[in-house]
Amino acid sequence: MNLQTLAMAFMAAAAIGGLAWVFLYPLLSGERKAEQRRAVIASPDPVARRAERTQQRSRREQVEESLREIEEKTRKAQKVSLSTRIAMAGLSWSKQQFLIFSGVFGMAVFLIVWISATGPIPALGLGFAAGFGAPRWLLGFLKKRREAQFLEALPDAVDVIVRGIKAGLPLFDSIKVVTADAPQPLRDEFAAIIETQAIGMPLGDACMRLYERMPVPEANFFGIVVSIQQKSGGNLSEALGNLSKVLRDRKRMKAKIRAMSMEAKASAMIIGALPIIVMALMYITSPGYISLLWTTPTGHVMLVISAAWMGLGTLVMKKMINFDF
Repeated sequence: MNLQTLAMAFMAAAAIGGLAWVFLYPLLSGERKAEQRRAVIASPDPVARRAERTQQRSRREQVEESLREIEEKTRKAQKVSLSTRIAMAGLSWSKQQFLIFSGVFGMAVFLIVWISATGPIPALGLGFAAGFGAPRWLLGFLKKRREAQFLEALPDAVDVIVRGIKAGLPLFDSIKVVTADAPQPLRDEFAAIIETQAIGMPLGDACMRLYERMPVPEANFFGIVVSIQQKSGGNLSEALGNLSKVLRDRKRMKAKIRAMSMEAKASAMIIGALPIIVMALMYITSPGYISLLWTTPTGHVMLVISAAWMGLGTLVMKKMINFDF
């Protein structure tokens, strides 16, 4: 075999080997599949990622819609009627009964002051304050006390619901468990959720109505979590577990703020009570000297101005020591 034949055979074998290296080696070694995977990952908008983004966008739009509805309901709930305020205070009175009680109380104070005083003008002012202001102050006091009792029991109730969901119970049955063992007023509020859902309202909307009866941020948080989960899906036990942690953190923060502001509150109480104490001591030691304040026209003017300034100072001190968080 001559040299020319060997050269032609070598060149043919090299050409065949090169073609096999180019076309067969990527398939056999898996390099082609690796390139395809790299291309899919490096693609700016693959089909799977586009579908995932569409699903996330749809869920985000549902959450935004739920938050807009909640904000609108909150804005409408800021104007509270007298009947709603009576219910928030935990009283079973009707609006007519409350107005009758206010009128009778104001009239009684007016008659007592008129009989013991020298003129009808002070009696009229005190009677109006007693009939219009005192019953509404009582409603506010009862409402705040009821809200404090509700907030005290809410984190434990949420924990009970979380444990029930993790045990396999539906949310509705877990809320029933809370109504069986929870203290008042949380028992009545969750029982109202069950009754509202039993007449056909969705459970998320029924939980959102809790904020209308108990206008505290914690109740609003609970309604938002349940409402969004009912519309968008997700792990409800995890969401409520995080809510329970938030509620306990807010409770600890509130106690810390109360402890830190107690000194300022004590100072404000002492400053506010000091003029009244001094007047009482002056009346005991020198009644003729201090009685000029309510027996002469100049004394009446001085009392009104002093009361106005004391009231303004009390409001300023209250604003300074009240912390919103």
